Amino acid sequence: MHAMKARMSTSANPTPSSELTERQQAILGLIVREFVNRAEPVGSRTLVETYNLGVSAATVRNEMKRLEELGYLTHPHTSAGRVPTHKGYRYFVQYILRESALSPVLEDTIRHQFYQIQQELDQWVRLSANVLARTVRSAAITTLPRPTSARFKHVELISLQPQAALMVLVLVGGSVRQQLIALEEPWTQQELYQLSAELNERLEGLDYFGVRGQEEDADPFARQITDIIAETLHHEDERSDRIYRDGLAHVLEAPEFSEPEEARRFVEIFETPSRIEPIIHEARRLPGVQVIIGGESPYDDLPDISLVLSRYGQPSRGAGILGVIGPIRMPYGRTISVVRFMSQLMSNLVANLYGDEEVS
Repeated sequence: MHAMKARMSTSANPTPSSELTERQQAILGLIVREFVNRAEPVGSRTLVETYNLGVSAATVRNEMKRLEELGYLTHPHTSAGRVPTHKGYRYFVQYILRESALSPVLEDTIRHQFYQIQQELDQWVRLSANVLARTVRSAAITTLPRPTSARFKHVELISLQPQAALMVLVLVGGSVRQQLIALEEPWTQQELYQLSAELNERLEGLDYFGVRGQEEDADPFARQITDIIAETLHHEDERSDRIYRDGLAHVLEAPEFSEPEEARRFVEIFETPSRIEPIIHEARRLPGVQVIIGGESPYDDLPDISLVLSRYGQPSRGAGILGVIGPIRMPYGRTISVVRFMSQLMSNLVANLYGDEEVS
């Protein structure tokens, strides 16, 4: 597949491209594009009259029948035309689709919107959801960057009372956590400084499991602080992402969600964090644009929904996710191009803000 990576939502291996002839691939590609544009079953007459295929309508019908037998197309009972199946969409995205470049005018328009607001990451992330939704006329989700696993950066112990101290814990990425610590015996500030320095040297850059491995060699109080640090890292790893959403109205205009029950189901998926978070966590670990087509394992609880996601950010400060969620009948070429451009733009903005290299 040219210039993109796609992850198919199926437990089986992707269908080999050699299963279809070039003619069958061409016809499948045209049917997907026509159905995406018109939301109506596509017949052989439409293809012959619209495109210069160089073959008769009877030949096209035979090829469409074969594609249906192979599971790439199906047809409603009330229509002679065909529509793509989940398998047909997967094949289209992986083997047929050629990503189209965005126009320089559109790229400049998108960039201009980000430079019009203050250099605050939270505002950029909110805006990216809005821009994605408006540009592709679908729903969009974005998250703030954070490390895949929380890691220790720095700790400082500050004496408050003879038997009480404040622990200030800084994580990689800049998050700060504070906690009051009860001291069984008095510690001077100089002793707390020394312990802080020892912990900073031993725990630098470690995640939860790495910090746990440092507990055995510590004295009782150092072990207590190390245990608190480890539990804080574990809590951060389990913490839910804050998901910014936009564009729900665009999706509800699609004919797929014209029925109240279908609309309600999409809203539930879109608005319920537990339905989206597992996908976000997995996408954050993977490079490139991820195309997720619902309806099959492990996404069989997302019927008739597709997501196009990409991570963005920096190695030193973590990665966020941005992307589009909508019906499977999605203009994948344009959507992938917009998501890829927005990911690169957000990575560059974050890099400029913090002065580090960007994430691929």
